[in-house]
Amino acid sequence: MRFSILCAVAVGLPLAAQQSYDLGGEHVAIYNLAGTHTLTAGSGNAVRVEVRTHGRDAGRLTVDRGNIDGRQTLVVRYPGNRIVYRHDRNYDFNTTLTVRGDGTFSDGDWDRGRRERGDRVEVRSSGNGLEAWAELRIAVPNGQRLSLYNGAGTITVTNVDGTLRLDGGATEVTTTGTRGTLSIDLGSGNANITNAQGDVDVDTGSGSVTVNGVTGGLFNVDTGSGSVEADAVTVDRVNIDTGSGSVRLRGAAAQTILVDTGSGSVTLELTRRPRDVTVDTGSGGVTLIVPSDYGATVNIETGSGGIDIDFPIQMRRWSRDRVTGTIGDGAGRLTVETGSGGVRVRSGN
Repeated sequence: MRFSILCAVAVGLPLAAQQSYDLGGEHVAIYNLAGTHTLTAGSGNAVRVEVRTHGRDAGRLTVDRGNIDGRQTLVVRYPGNRIVYRHDRNYDFNTTLTVRGDGTFSDGDWDRGRRERGDRVEVRSSGNGLEAWAELRIAVPNGQRLSLYNGAGTITVTNVDGTLRLDGGATEVTTTGTRGTLSIDLGSGNANITNAQGDVDVDTGSGSVTVNGVTGGLFNVDTGSGSVEADAVTVDRVNIDTGSGSVRLRGAAAQTILVDTGSGSVTLELTRRPRDVTVDTGSGGVTLIVPSDYGATVNIETGSGGIDIDFPIQMRRWSRDRVTGTIGDGAGRLTVETGSGGVRVRSGN
Protein backbone atom coordinates (compact mmCIF):
# COMPACT_ATOMS: atom_id res chain seq x y z
CA MET A 1 0.00 0.00 0.00
CA ARG A 2 1.30 3.41 -0.90
CA PHE A 3 1.51 5.69 2.14
CA SER A 4 1.98 9.43 1.66
CA ILE A 5 2.31 12.23 4.17
CA LEU A 6 2.09 15.76 2.82
CA CYS A 7 2.81 18.68 5.10
CA ALA A 8 1.34 21.14 2.63
CA VAL A 9 1.78 24.86 2.32
CA ALA A 10 -0.67 25.95 -0.35
CA VAL A 11 0.12 29.27 -1.99
CA GLY A 12 -2.21 30.92 -4.48
CA LEU A 13 -0.24 32.14 -7.46
CA PRO A 14 -1.75 35.04 -9.41
CA LEU A 15 -1.23 35.36 -13.14
CA ALA A 16 2.44 35.92 -14.05
CA ALA A 17 3.43 36.04 -10.36
CA GLN A 18 6.70 34.36 -9.40
CA GLN A 19 7.34 32.47 -6.19
CA SER A 20 10.60 30.84 -5.03
CA TYR A 21 10.94 27.72 -2.89
CA ASP A 22 13.93 25.95 -1.35
CA LEU A 23 13.80 22.16 -0.93
CA GLY A 24 16.51 20.37 1.05
CA GLY A 25 17.10 16.69 1.61
CA GLU A 26 18.86 13.83 -0.10
CA HIS A 27 16.05 13.27 -2.63
CA VAL A 28 13.83 16.03 -4.04
CA ALA A 29 10.76 15.42 -6.21
CA ILE A 30 8.88 18.00 -8.29
CA TYR A 31 5.50 17.51 -10.01
CA ASN A 32 3.96 19.81 -12.61
CA LEU A 33 1.21 18.72 -15.00
CA ALA A 34 1.87 21.28 -17.73
CA GLY A 35 4.59 23.71 -18.70
CA THR A 36 8.30 24.27 -19.17
CA HIS A 37 11.16 23.24 -16.88
CA THR A 38 14.69 24.60 -16.97
CA LEU A 39 17.31 22.87 -14.78
CA THR A 40 20.71 24.46 -14.20
CA ALA A 41 23.58 24.02 -11.76
CA GLY A 42 22.93 25.58 -8.37
CA SER A 43 24.86 26.31 -5.21
CA GLY A 44 24.33 25.61 -1.51
CA ASN A 45 22.53 22.59 -0.07
CA ALA A 46 18.98 23.10 -1.32
CA VAL A 47 17.18 22.87 -4.65
CA ARG A 48 15.73 26.26 -5.51
CA VAL A 49 12.52 26.26 -7.57
CA GLU A 50 11.12 29.42 -9.11
CA VAL A 51 7.51 29.02 -10.25
CA ARG A 52 5.85 31.39 -12.69
CA THR A 53 2.30 30.71 -13.82
CA HIS A 54 0.73 31.47 -17.19
CA GLY A 55 -2.64 31.29 -18.89
CA ARG A 56 -6.10 32.74 -18.43
CA ASP A 57 -6.70 30.69 -15.26
CA ALA A 58 -3.19 30.95 -13.81
CA GLY A 59 -4.52 32.51 -10.60
CA ARG A 60 -6.24 29.22 -9.71
CA LEU A 61 -2.99 27.25 -9.43
CA THR A 62 -1.45 26.53 -6.03
CA VAL A 63 1.78 25.00 -4.80
CA ASP A 64 2.07 22.31 -2.12
CA ARG A 65 5.30 21.39 -0.35
CA GLY A 66 6.08 18.60 2.06
CA ASN A 67 7.41 15.10 2.57
CA ILE A 68 5.93 12.38 0.34
CA ASP A 69 7.36 8.87 0.60
CA GLY A 70 10.55 10.17 2.16
CA ARG A 71 11.19 12.79 -0.53
CA GLN A 72 10.99 16.54 -0.11
CA THR A 73 8.34 17.31 -2.68
CA LEU A 74 6.90 20.29 -4.51
CA VAL A 75 3.59 19.86 -6.35
CA VAL A 76 1.95 22.42 -8.63
CA ARG A 77 -1.78 21.81 -8.13
CA TYR A 78 -4.34 22.18 -10.95
CA PRO A 79 -8.01 22.34 -9.83
CA GLY A 80 -9.66 20.53 -12.72
CA ASN A 81 -9.77 17.38 -14.82
CA ARG A 82 -9.05 19.03 -18.16
CA ILE A 83 -5.97 21.23 -18.45
CA VAL A 84 -5.34 23.35 -21.54
CA TYR A 85 -1.67 24.16 -22.11
CA ARG A 86 -1.38 26.58 -25.02
CA HIS A 87 2.28 26.06 -25.85
CA ASP A 88 4.27 27.77 -28.62
CA ARG A 89 5.41 24.63 -30.47
CA ASN A 90 4.05 23.47 -33.83
CA TYR A 91 2.29 20.27 -32.82
CA ASP A 92 -0.83 19.25 -30.91
CA PHE A 93 -1.03 16.78 -28.04
CA ASN A 94 -3.59 15.17 -25.79
CA THR A 95 -2.44 13.00 -22.89
CA THR A 96 -4.38 11.47 -20.02
CA LEU A 97 -2.98 10.34 -16.67
CA THR A 98 -4.11 9.56 -13.15
CA VAL A 99 -3.41 12.18 -10.50
CA ARG A 100 -3.44 10.88 -6.93
CA GLY A 101 -5.00 12.73 -4.04
CA ASP A 102 -1.69 14.32 -3.04
CA GLY A 103 -1.21 15.72 -6.55
CA THR A 104 1.51 13.26 -7.61
CA PHE A 105 1.36 11.06 -10.70
CA SER A 106 3.20 8.52 -12.86
CA ASP A 107 6.30 7.41 -10.90
CA GLY A 108 7.92 6.16 -14.09
CA ASP A 109 5.18 3.90 -15.46
CA TRP A 110 2.37 5.68 -17.26
CA ASP A 111 0.28 2.55 -17.83
CA ARG A 112 0.57 1.52 -14.20
CA GLY A 113 -0.25 5.05 -13.10
CA ARG A 114 -3.52 4.95 -15.00
CA ARG A 115 -4.60 1.88 -13.03
CA GLU A 116 -3.99 3.51 -9.66
CA ARG A 117 -6.69 5.22 -7.67
CA GLY A 118 -7.02 8.89 -8.42
CA ASP A 119 -8.61 11.35 -10.79
CA ARG A 120 -8.14 10.95 -14.51
CA VAL A 121 -6.77 14.25 -15.79
CA GLU A 122 -6.46 15.23 -19.42
CA VAL A 123 -3.77 17.66 -20.56
CA ARG A 124 -4.21 19.01 -24.06
CA SER A 125 -2.96 21.79 -26.29
CA SER A 126 -6.35 23.21 -27.29
CA GLY A 127 -10.05 23.13 -26.50
CA ASN A 128 -11.98 23.96 -23.35
CA GLY A 129 -10.81 23.51 -19.79
CA LEU A 130 -8.61 25.10 -17.14
CA GLU A 131 -6.25 27.24 -19.23
CA ALA A 132 -3.11 27.34 -17.08
CA TRP A 133 0.44 26.08 -16.95
CA ALA A 134 3.60 26.73 -14.97
CA GLU A 135 7.15 27.69 -15.90
CA LEU A 136 9.68 26.20 -13.48
CA ARG A 137 13.32 27.26 -13.15
CA ILE A 138 15.20 24.79 -10.99
CA ALA A 139 18.73 25.27 -9.60
CA VAL A 140 20.25 21.91 -8.60
CA PRO A 141 23.25 21.70 -6.21
CA ASN A 142 26.09 19.32 -7.05
CA GLY A 143 25.47 15.73 -5.99
CA GLN A 144 21.71 16.20 -5.60
CA ARG A 145 19.21 13.45 -6.35
CA LEU A 146 16.24 14.96 -8.18
CA SER A 147 13.11 13.49 -9.76
CA LEU A 148 10.99 15.69 -12.03
CA TYR A 149 7.54 14.65 -13.27
CA ASN A 150 5.63 16.39 -16.06
CA GLY A 151 2.37 15.61 -17.84
CA ALA A 152 3.03 17.70 -20.95
CA GLY A 153 5.70 20.25 -21.79
CA THR A 154 9.45 20.54 -22.08
CA ILE A 155 12.43 19.79 -19.85
CA THR A 156 15.81 21.42 -20.51
CA VAL A 157 18.86 20.51 -18.42
CA THR A 158 22.25 22.27 -18.59
CA ASN A 159 25.43 21.42 -16.64
CA VAL A 160 23.74 19.64 -13.74
CA ASP A 161 25.87 17.30 -11.60
CA GLY A 162 23.69 14.76 -9.78
CA THR A 163 21.31 11.85 -10.11
CA LEU A 164 18.44 12.89 -12.37
CA ARG A 165 15.17 11.19 -13.18
CA LEU A 166 13.10 13.01 -15.80
CA ASP A 167 9.61 11.59 -16.28
CA GLY A 168 7.08 12.89 -18.80
CA GLY A 169 3.85 12.08 -20.56
CA ALA A 170 3.94 14.20 -23.74
CA THR A 171 7.29 15.80 -23.02
CA GLU A 172 10.36 16.91 -25.00
CA VAL A 173 13.65 16.52 -23.11
CA THR A 174 16.99 18.18 -23.93
CA THR A 175 20.07 17.72 -21.74
CA THR A 176 23.58 19.15 -22.09
CA GLY A 177 26.67 18.61 -19.95
CA THR A 178 25.17 16.39 -17.24
CA ARG A 179 27.29 14.46 -14.72
CA GLY A 180 25.94 11.48 -12.85
CA THR A 181 23.16 9.01 -13.60
CA LEU A 182 20.62 10.30 -16.12
CA SER A 183 17.26 8.51 -16.45
CA ILE A 184 14.59 9.67 -18.90
CA ASP A 185 11.15 8.02 -19.08
CA LEU A 186 8.62 9.42 -21.56
CA GLY A 187 5.20 8.34 -22.76
CA SER A 188 5.82 10.26 -25.97
CA GLY A 189 8.32 12.87 -27.03
CA ASN A 190 11.87 13.18 -28.24
CA ALA A 191 14.98 12.93 -26.06
CA ASN A 192 18.11 14.87 -27.04
CA ILE A 193 21.28 14.26 -25.01
CA THR A 194 24.65 15.98 -25.41
CA ASN A 195 27.85 15.37 -23.43
CA ALA A 196 26.54 13.17 -20.62
CA GLN A 197 29.05 11.73 -18.14
CA GLY A 198 27.61 8.75 -16.30
CA ASP A 199 25.09 6.00 -16.96
CA VAL A 200 22.26 6.99 -19.33
CA ASP A 201 18.88 5.23 -19.46
CA VAL A 202 16.15 6.37 -21.89
CA ASP A 203 12.69 4.79 -22.16
CA THR A 204 10.09 6.30 -24.48
CA GLY A 205 6.82 4.97 -25.83
CA SER A 206 7.21 6.94 -29.05
CA GLY A 207 9.74 9.52 -30.10
CA SER A 208 13.26 9.72 -31.43
CA VAL A 209 16.40 9.58 -29.29
CA THR A 210 19.39 11.68 -30.40
CA VAL A 211 22.70 11.50 -28.54
CA ASN A 212 26.04 13.22 -29.05
CA GLY A 213 28.61 12.25 -26.44
CA VAL A 214 28.18 9.76 -23.59
CA THR A 215 30.89 8.39 -21.30
CA GLY A 216 30.07 5.97 -18.52
CA GLY A 217 29.24 2.38 -17.71
CA LEU A 218 25.84 1.88 -19.40
CA PHE A 219 23.99 3.42 -22.33
CA ASN A 220 20.47 1.97 -22.49
CA VAL A 221 17.65 2.98 -24.85
CA ASP A 222 14.20 1.38 -25.07
CA THR A 223 11.66 2.94 -27.41
CA GLY A 224 8.37 1.63 -28.75
CA SER A 225 8.71 3.56 -32.00
CA GLY A 226 11.24 6.11 -33.14
CA SER A 227 14.77 6.24 -34.43
CA VAL A 228 17.92 6.14 -32.29
CA GLU A 229 20.91 8.23 -33.44
CA ALA A 230 23.98 8.20 -31.21
CA ASP A 231 27.45 9.65 -31.79
CA ALA A 232 30.61 9.44 -29.67
CA VAL A 233 29.44 6.88 -27.12
CA THR A 234 32.19 5.44 -24.90
CA VAL A 235 30.77 3.03 -22.33
CA ASP A 236 31.14 -0.53 -21.09
CA ARG A 237 27.75 -1.69 -22.37
CA VAL A 238 25.23 -0.53 -24.99
CA ASN A 239 21.63 -1.82 -24.99
CA ILE A 240 19.25 -0.50 -27.65
CA ASP A 241 15.74 -1.94 -28.07
CA THR A 242 13.19 -0.40 -30.41
CA GLY A 243 9.85 -1.71 -31.64
CA SER A 244 10.20 0.16 -34.93
CA GLY A 245 12.76 2.67 -36.10
CA SER A 246 16.30 2.73 -37.38
CA VAL A 247 19.35 2.55 -35.13
CA ARG A 248 22.63 4.30 -35.96
CA LEU A 249 25.56 4.23 -33.55
CA ARG A 250 28.63 6.16 -34.75
CA GLY A 251 32.04 6.66 -33.21
CA ALA A 252 31.25 4.14 -30.50
CA ALA A 253 33.54 2.25 -28.14
CA ALA A 254 31.96 -0.44 -25.96
CA GLN A 255 32.79 -3.95 -24.79
CA THR A 256 29.23 -5.25 -25.17
CA ILE A 257 26.65 -4.06 -27.71
CA LEU A 258 23.11 -5.43 -27.93
CA VAL A 259 20.65 -4.05 -30.52
CA ASP A 260 17.13 -5.44 -30.94
CA THR A 261 14.63 -3.82 -33.28
CA GLY A 262 11.31 -5.05 -34.63
CA SER A 263 11.78 -3.17 -37.89
CA GLY A 264 14.40 -0.72 -39.05
CA SER A 265 17.95 -0.68 -40.34
CA VAL A 266 20.92 -0.94 -37.96
CA THR A 267 24.33 0.73 -38.53
CA LEU A 268 27.14 0.37 -36.00
CA GLU A 269 30.42 2.24 -36.53
CA LEU A 270 32.91 1.17 -33.84
CA THR A 271 36.22 2.82 -33.01
CA ARG A 272 37.53 -0.02 -30.80
CA ARG A 273 37.31 -3.79 -30.85
CA PRO A 274 34.20 -4.95 -28.98
CA ARG A 275 34.02 -8.18 -27.01
CA ASP A 276 30.42 -9.07 -27.85
CA VAL A 277 28.06 -7.67 -30.52
CA THR A 278 24.52 -9.00 -30.95
CA VAL A 279 22.04 -7.54 -33.47
CA ASP A 280 18.51 -8.89 -33.93
CA THR A 281 16.07 -7.18 -36.30
CA GLY A 282 12.77 -8.37 -37.71
CA SER A 283 13.28 -6.43 -40.92
CA GLY A 284 16.01 -4.06 -42.03
CA GLY A 285 19.58 -4.21 -43.22
CA VAL A 286 22.54 -4.39 -40.83
CA THR A 287 25.91 -2.71 -41.39
CA LEU A 288 28.80 -3.17 -38.98
CA ILE A 289 31.95 -1.07 -39.42
CA VAL A 290 34.83 -2.18 -37.18
CA PRO A 291 38.60 -1.57 -36.81
CA SER A 292 40.88 -3.39 -39.25
CA ASP A 293 42.27 -5.62 -36.45
CA TYR A 294 38.81 -6.87 -35.48
CA GLY A 295 38.60 -10.50 -34.46
CA ALA A 296 35.51 -12.55 -33.59
CA THR A 297 33.64 -15.79 -34.00
CA VAL A 298 30.84 -15.00 -36.41
CA ASN A 299 27.27 -16.25 -36.66
CA ILE A 300 25.17 -14.33 -39.19
CA GLU A 301 21.72 -15.37 -40.41
CA THR A 302 19.21 -13.57 -42.63
CA GLY A 303 15.79 -14.64 -43.85
CA SER A 304 16.21 -12.67 -47.08
CA GLY A 305 19.15 -10.54 -48.17
CA GLY A 306 22.80 -11.13 -48.89
CA ILE A 307 25.75 -11.40 -46.51
CA ASP A 308 28.94 -9.48 -47.32
CA ILE A 309 32.07 -9.67 -45.11
CA ASP A 310 35.11 -7.56 -46.08
CA PHE A 311 37.46 -9.51 -43.78
CA PRO A 312 39.18 -12.83 -44.51
CA ILE A 313 37.20 -15.49 -42.68
CA GLN A 314 37.92 -19.06 -41.67
CA MET A 315 34.72 -20.63 -42.80
CA ARG A 316 32.70 -23.27 -41.02
CA ARG A 317 29.53 -22.68 -42.98
CA TRP A 318 28.64 -20.38 -45.87
CA SER A 319 25.35 -20.12 -47.71
CA ARG A 320 23.19 -17.36 -49.09
CA ASP A 321 21.43 -16.84 -45.76
CA ARG A 322 23.89 -18.19 -43.16
CA VAL A 323 27.57 -17.62 -42.36
CA THR A 324 29.53 -19.05 -39.43
CA GLY A 325 33.26 -18.83 -39.00
CA THR A 326 36.14 -16.88 -37.48
CA ILE A 327 37.57 -13.45 -38.30
CA GLY A 328 41.13 -12.64 -37.20
CA ASP A 329 42.04 -13.93 -33.76
CA GLY A 330 38.42 -14.82 -32.92
CA ALA A 331 38.66 -13.02 -29.57
CA GLY A 332 35.21 -11.45 -29.77
CA ARG A 333 31.78 -12.67 -30.73
CA LEU A 334 29.47 -11.36 -33.46
CA THR A 335 25.87 -12.56 -33.76
CA VAL A 336 23.49 -11.06 -36.31
CA GLU A 337 19.98 -12.24 -37.14
CA THR A 338 17.57 -10.43 -39.43
CA GLY A 339 14.25 -11.58 -40.84
CA SER A 340 14.76 -9.57 -44.01
CA GLY A 341 17.62 -7.35 -45.09
CA GLY A 342 21.24 -7.70 -46.06
CA VAL A 343 24.16 -7.89 -43.62
CA ARG A 344 27.56 -6.30 -44.25
CA VAL A 345 30.70 -6.31 -42.09
CA ARG A 346 33.24 -3.70 -43.18
CA SER A 347 36.65 -2.47 -42.09
CA GLY A 348 36.73 1.13 -40.90
CA ASN A 349 40.36 1.60 -42.04
